[in-house]
Amino acid sequence: MKNAPESVRVAMLAAVPNLRAFAISLSGNVDRADDLVQETLLRAWAHLDSFQPGTNMAAWLFTILRNLFRSEYRKRHREVEDADGKYSARLAAMPEQTGHLELGEFKHALEALHPDQREALILVGASGFSYEEAANICGCAVGTIKSRVNRARSRLAEELYIENADEIGPDSHTRAAASATDPVA
Repeated sequence: MKNAPESVRVAMLAAVPNLRAFAISLSGNVDRADDLVQETLLRAWAHLDSFQPGTNMAAWLFTILRNLFRSEYRKRHREVEDADGKYSARLAAMPEQTGHLELGEFKHALEALHPDQREALILVGASGFSYEEAANICGCAVGTIKSRVNRARSRLAEELYIENADEIGPDSHTRAAASATDPVA
């Protein structure tokens, strides 16, 4: 507080007891309140040039404290307390490299399908329409849609070298690694 006028220093110090009481009422914790007051004073001092002389110093400090508390509250609200590390030990992320490659291969195989088969497969498999709804959309018989979907699935499996449903998704090594890190599995 070297270059600040004496009146500014006096006003800041005079506000500390009320700031502390306000911080305690917000946080419910004396230690946290002291940290809030300290951070408030540091921020106020760093931005003293934005204070308008002749205005209410205490109101300015209370505003800084309240905004600081709210910012930290929002931040802490998104955080998960994990003192013993159990929560983080259960977290696992599948590697993305193979997923990108598999998606590219799938798109290529889907594009290689006959347009009627691709349309039927997307309507039934991806969009969730029933065979009857897909038949109405395409203007054909239900049996035709079932046949197109079956052929499309068979062709995709052939293009992607899939022999059974277990081959869809992460490979066996990735599934084993993910289940080894999951204590629930």
